Amino acid sequence: MTVRIIHVGLGGWGGSWARTALPAVSEVEVVGIADPSAPTLEAVRKDLGLPESAAFGSLTDALQAVDADAVVITAPAVTHVPLALEALAAGKHVLVEKPFANSAAEAAEAVHLAEELGLVLQVSQNYRYYPAPRVTKDLLAAGAVGELSAINIDFRQWDNDRAFEDHPHYRFPHAMINDMAIHHFDLLRMVTGKEAVRVYARATYPSFSKYQDEAVASMLIEMEDGIVVSYRGSWLSRGEHTPWAGEWSIQGEDGELQFTSRGGEPGDVSWDRVTVRKPEGSGRTSGESARTSVELPTAEHHDRQGGLQAFARSVSSGDVPETSGRDNLRSLALMEAATRSAASGLPEDVVVPS
Repeated sequence: MTVRIIHVGLGGWGGSWARTALPAVSEVEVVGIADPSAPTLEAVRKDLGLPESAAFGSLTDALQAVDADAVVITAPAVTHVPLALEALAAGKHVLVEKPFANSAAEAAEAVHLAEELGLVLQVSQNYRYYPAPRVTKDLLAAGAVGELSAINIDFRQWDNDRAFEDHPHYRFPHAMINDMAIHHFDLLRMVTGKEAVRVYARATYPSFSKYQDEAVASMLIEMEDGIVVSYRGSWLSRGEHTPWAGEWSIQGEDGELQFTSRGGEPGDVSWDRVTVRKPEGSGRTSGESARTSVELPTAEHHDRQGGLQAFARSVSSGDVPETSGRDNLRSLALMEAATRSAASGLPEDVVVPS
């Protein structure tokens, strides 16, 4: 089955979706596009070779005119849930970019409607569709480093050179936590198979930052099994930059697992690495260790294409996708708790709406 798609939101990252992600997956066919900007709409239409009859100024117009199975939403984050509700009410399955919403309660409204109507609602958590975190998940489940004692995550990038008015990222609500750390929160849940229960976050605001909200944040995340995760993220780092998935150190009784992922262009798996380090000897003098690089598998699609393929297959089969709206409420609730903590200066519980 080929899933017929209406794609709404074509500017910036949405334009990249339109030109590179959607055309790469044979299980989907774009039958309509929608964007309120006429120049953006026309540019994408021409690049995709679509007829004028497939281009619309709004999702409402597209839904009325096009026979489609699903809607892909890559519009600005504040529009995600309203557009998802409109698409679901029209009987369409939905794939929505992250962050799902800026609050878990708002996202839950769309989750409830999708479940009521029996429709697929999936969030594009594209970092899950890389080999390193998937292998890490399997290794931890198999006890590769024994009982866990600590997890450290570091993300370092520099994004502060453009003029404020020319770079929407500076105005993204809570760009460090809501736009970037949401990826790492979701990966944390994926690789450990555990949920977060509490977070303490501190944000810093250097005078040279062009971001309207925090661009640097440090957090302690308490997981349900008592493990405490140390997280450091920065859009203002002059240190050696990490790949987008960050650098991970997962320590256990029997050794340490390190991984990194999602470097370079979307879909580039050449940066993915997983290593396992096991100590030799015992006691306080067992500093020597044997480090093993883990062979990583290949897949037909990675990144957004991997998630899009999974979405198409869920629509066709009726199976619940890995990154369903229901599952993503837990990643979103952790994001929301971190934002509250950064504002309050206090630890905040992770509250997942029912």
